[in-house]
Amino acid sequence: MPFIALTAGAVLAAIDQIIKYFIITDLKPVGTVNVLGDVFKLTYVENKGVAFGMFQGMQWIFIVLTAVLLGAIIFYMFKKRPQSKFFYVTVALIVGGGIGNLIDRVAYNYVVDYLSFSFFPPVCNFADYCITVGVVLLAVYLLFFSEKEKRGKLQ
Repeated sequence: MPFIALTAGAVLAAIDQIIKYFIITDLKPVGTVNVLGDVFKLTYVENKGVAFGMFQGMQWIFIVLTAVLLGAIIFYMFKKRPQSKFFYVTVALIVGGGIGNLIDRVAYNYVVDYLSFSFFPPVCNFADYCITVGVVLLAVYLLFFSEKEKRGKLQ
């Protein structure tokens, strides 16, 4: 399962990079395109910080921190080998999104953002949503399923 999770993460990172390629080549010159009126727009943004554009100009810290966190998650996955497929889905999402944004930070010194919703002010990208969903699902796993899995192994 760990290799399947890493492969799925690599696929998600590739999807993220393909989307960003088209965003850079087609949306960057235009800036913004309304998709659903004012509710949803594609808006090209170069984010030199993290969530909500905080901590601008600290790219090397984010690169190191991301690499360490991804390494820790992957190490845990191979060391503990949880039995839950749910856990591996969370890992695939977090790793895929983390690698997608890490590639941007290394290649451009910023992250390409483009998804803009009127009800959620910051402009985000596919990788951000992968990470967010993955972290939320990981919290659900840790709160509700990991103890049951441990007890199942003890019986």
